[in-house]
Amino acid sequence: MSDDVKINRGLIGVYFDRSAISHIDGSKGELSYRGYSIHDLATQSTFEEVCYLLLNGELPSASELATFDAALKAARSLPPAILDILTACKDGHPMDALRTAVSALATLEPQSQDASLDGFMTNAIRLTAQVPMIIAAHHALRQGRRPTAPDLTLSHAANWLWMLKGEKPSHDAARLADVDFILHAEHGSNASSFAARVTVGTEANLHGAIVTALSTLAGPAHSGAAEDVMKMVTEIGSPDNAAAYVKAKRAAKEPVTGFGHRVYRAEDPRARHMREGVRKLGEEMGAPEWYEILQGVVEAMKPYARHGLNVNVDFYSGVIYQLHGIPMDLYVPIFAIGRMPGWAIQCIEQKRSNILLRPLTLYNGPEMRPFIPLANR
Repeated sequence: MSDDVKINRGLIGVYFDRSAISHIDGSKGELSYRGYSIHDLATQSTFEEVCYLLLNGELPSASELATFDAALKAARSLPPAILDILTACKDGHPMDALRTAVSALATLEPQSQDASLDGFMTNAIRLTAQVPMIIAAHHALRQGRRPTAPDLTLSHAANWLWMLKGEKPSHDAARLADVDFILHAEHGSNASSFAARVTVGTEANLHGAIVTALSTLAGPAHSGAAEDVMKMVTEIGSPDNAAAYVKAKRAAKEPVTGFGHRVYRAEDPRARHMREGVRKLGEEMGAPEWYEILQGVVEAMKPYARHGLNVNVDFYSGVIYQLHGIPMDLYVPIFAIGRMPGWAIQCIEQKRSNILLRPLTLYNGPEMRPFIPLANR
């Protein structure tokens, strides 16, 4: 065993490759996709446009966007066997159902086996369209109703809400869902994206890599914050209780959910765009108290900002979903809807200059020793 080998547990601080997809400056609280600030994308773009940007490297022209949007809408279909599978597992967790359905698509759609770069791009578009359909269909089936057919006149985000709830969303509600997807679309080499790249490194197809990403995302250490924030807000109950809640948590040396991030020391740059959305949606839905509770927690946490405990994007996401009446076990699947183009381009980038990802572990077990036959043990 070597004493001069440096161990970076969790691969913290390790650069395993170069990437032209997204840039994160954790100390400044900055995030960009393909060189475009997340603030500009969240306020001036659409999820379809961001998907194109991530997958192609440049913003689309009007005609390019129309062609891309048409391809996304044309892919809003599922083989009948997928609905049979979702029916069979309708009582399971939505993330398990989603992972199972994506895996099944690899056996039901011949084009899924195309592991070329062109095949990855085609399947990226198909899966981006199909993932929200799977989630909405499973939710309908577990409620004992037939899945809602997609509406090809609606945007990606608006159609998702339509399929999930069976009613057309307002313009503001659809736009907020759109922004939510934009903010979650890509975030560097996070656990699920890295896991997907490891899978692609073995020359697996895109469906296999996305199954890996979904399995990784399902872990609460990666994606459980939005659900935990909603539980916290429910526990606080009133804006007047926020300061006491935070004080008790800090006194017990317990974390306050929704604050702090693995890569950000400043405020998560995505958070501001969800903050205003929560305020507006709360007013639209006649429930402004949720926003007021969140802001009460933010105010109480200000003294700890210098320690890097700033609000992150998931602090607001859960309340948005709650205002839509969306069950908590759908929060992580919604994350997957937004992250699909990010996973896909991470896989495509890995594919373009592929190498098997095989890190080392430093052995610290017993020294070589003689084998003792079973009769003598």
